[in-house]
Amino acid sequence: VRGNGKIVQELESFFRGAGWNVIKVVWGREWDDLLARDSEGALRNLMNVTPDGDFQTYKAENGAFVREHFFGRDERAASLVKDYSDEQIWNLKRGGHDYRKVFAAYKAAMEHKGQPTVILAKTVKGYGLGPHFEGRNATHQMKKMTLDDLKLFRDQMQIPVTDAQLEENPYEPPYYHPGAQDETIQYMVERRRSLGGTLPQRRSNHTALSLPDDSVYALPKKGSGTQEVATTMAFVRLLKDLLRAKDFGHRIVPIIPDEARTFGMDAYFPTAKIYNPNGQNYTSVDRELLLAYKESPQGQIMHVGINEAGALAAFTSVGTSYATHGEPLIPVYVFYSMFGFQRTGDAQWAAGDQMARGFIIGATAGRTTLTGEGLQHADGHSHLLASTNPATVSYDPAYGYEIAHIVQAGLERMYGGEHPDPNVMYYITVYNEPIVQPKEPEDVDVDGIVRGIHRVSVGEGDGHRAQILASGVGLAWAHEAQKLLKDDWGVVADVWSVTSWTELRRDGLAADEHNFLHPSEEPRTAYITDKLAGSEGPIVAVSDFMHAVQDQIRQWVPRRYATLGAEGFGFSDTRAAARRQFKIDGPSIVVRTLQSLAEDGVVDRGLTAQAIEKYRLHDVNSGTSGNAGGES
Repeated sequence: VRGNGKIVQELESFFRGAGWNVIKVVWGREWDDLLARDSEGALRNLMNVTPDGDFQTYKAENGAFVREHFFGRDERAASLVKDYSDEQIWNLKRGGHDYRKVFAAYKAAMEHKGQPTVILAKTVKGYGLGPHFEGRNATHQMKKMTLDDLKLFRDQMQIPVTDAQLEENPYEPPYYHPGAQDETIQYMVERRRSLGGTLPQRRSNHTALSLPDDSVYALPKKGSGTQEVATTMAFVRLLKDLLRAKDFGHRIVPIIPDEARTFGMDAYFPTAKIYNPNGQNYTSVDRELLLAYKESPQGQIMHVGINEAGALAAFTSVGTSYATHGEPLIPVYVFYSMFGFQRTGDAQWAAGDQMARGFIIGATAGRTTLTGEGLQHADGHSHLLASTNPATVSYDPAYGYEIAHIVQAGLERMYGGEHPDPNVMYYITVYNEPIVQPKEPEDVDVDGIVRGIHRVSVGEGDGHRAQILASGVGLAWAHEAQKLLKDDWGVVADVWSVTSWTELRRDGLAADEHNFLHPSEEPRTAYITDKLAGSEGPIVAVSDFMHAVQDQIRQWVPRRYATLGAEGFGFSDTRAAARRQFKIDGPSIVVRTLQSLAEDGVVDRGLTAQAIEKYRLHDVNSGTSGNAGGES
């Protein structure tokens, strides 16, 4: 309803302007005789100039009110209904409630060729529910019908239920079914059968998937040697191998709303191709390139343009195909991380509600890592938004080998058949800052990577101890801080890669709930508590996200815990300057660690001030943490 306007005409203009055929079903058959006698167009004029708000009011009143306030505005129109009773005027229906006219509209739409057709049907909110409901603004808040309402509804819909049956318990009126042999039921069942079965329908069984073996994940585990590779590219290379995996790769559906070349995904174009049911009927501007744009009806990539809503709709459709069609497909939706949960969080909630399975890749992540594009791209909070979605399992990996284990664990959870909750979406943030990707250690802690934390470096030598927790690109700053602490202050720090702050928090909450509900059983401890139990010294945590991301685990950290984070809007400057501004770089970690040691009474408080002066912590131009360059 447009109170001061007319929504039907507004929508008609949009569709006609787009080249559609428009069929309007505005007035029921009871108006036909009046319109046929409207020789001077008085009634048509009233219909055209009366706003939606008035039409809603008419249906909340009665026939006498409509006679006076609608027809009575023009004596010529009033004369058309002078012989009508108030009840007859009240029974002048809107077109959307006239099944003959609705049928005629559908028939006309089916017979129209050469254009898509839209049917605009005018209806009344709460139609048939009686005067307390029909046309009322409060309809959506009214949960119960009174006994009189039930009787009116029964009479209007001609339902064979007696007064005695309704009066027996007005809060539990009987359900009426005409019987399986009723011609109406028979017709509905036959039509549904001919259209392919009942809808909506979720299939509990689907075609079995043959998941890739360990060899498919081998490349990221080898490291990058001397070459600097961003985690975005590490993921893209892994996805390329997954697309090639025998008996599996054809089930992956990359979804890219924009920037495929920025992410390095143009490498997929020649082989996987971009899906287009009409093929490619033009000569592409990049046709001379090895990785030229290729569209095909057999394409595997969904390249939807700058259309996050469309991309999420595609993700949901593909991610639920295991249940709606019995054929599992694995969507891999890649986007600028700032344009994910912030723009389409509601759609991602709906995807979770529909039990979609797949991977959501937040590329160019971090508040300080994607330089030069301003605050609209500076994501420092998507993991907080993701944490609110119960179906989202989020990770912020630092290295390619971590990504390999996370993706493998995700596929195993979704389609391995062993996990009690396979209906999840894995959100993985990746960055465009190039670093030398390390080789996977021989003693790699795979369980720790998947559950949220593993130690990547044990500090050597004697000295006061400390623990540094970091995720994503922040792990490089942690290593920098580890070296500065040892060389400049004689402090020995271990470095931990936190692959998922959110999963650690969920594990902690689960432990707390178990202890709350089972006080007589052996208490459980949170995974993060167990992992840090054998370590020494204060704990400092950092990432390229807000403090609140690291603060998620605070209540389960066993000792003094301090966090560093990027608060506020991002800005266009060098990575090093931005990290110094937010106080999340290597020297900032050093200062925060020294401060924590001083608060524990282990070192002199004056060391903190000395470190601030030594590293010129207040000078954004003195920051050095981070590499330049890197598109993906």
